[in-house]
Amino acid sequence: MKVPVHTILLIFGLLAWRPAQAQQPPPRPISIFVNPAQGLRFGAFTLGTTGGTVAVAASGARTSTGDVVLLQLGYTFAPAVFEVDANPGTLIQIVNGPSTVLTGSNGGTLLLTIGSSSTGTPFIATATPPARTLVRIGGTLTVGNLLSNPAGQYSGMFNVTFIQE
Repeated sequence: MKVPVHTILLIFGLLAWRPAQAQQPPPRPISIFVNPAQGLRFGAFTLGTTGGTVAVAASGARTSTGDVVLLQLGYTFAPAVFEVDANPGTLIQIVNGPSTVLTGSNGGTLLLTIGSSSTGTPFIATATPPARTLVRIGGTLTVGNLLSNPAGQYSGMFNVTFIQE
């Protein structure tokens, strides 16, 4: 018995059929690794009777308001830097935590409010691993007078959440 050629081609075509894909799906589970590479630093400053604010932008610029005077004593100021390791093209949302209180080495407290990021939010991871996308985040310190904020080093922790969308 002879089988027509078009029947053989039809059977072969059905066996070889696969759904078309535009691009390979990302690996599962999708993972994001965030390394806090550098802390947020405000440098040296002094204040008068009313206080004010000290801000470090994501760009690295430092400004003040009120009677806060920025000093150049060799203490560095810089935004926080996070190294984000994710597959290129991953959409990532940044959510800043609430304002936090920093405690001083000689007493006193400062209020830290986290600022915006250098990448904006959401952003798309662009670096191909092992390279990482650098995200810089600034912040603002609310400073009181010398009695409530004596000279010293102030420290604390803040939360920033990176969410894969």
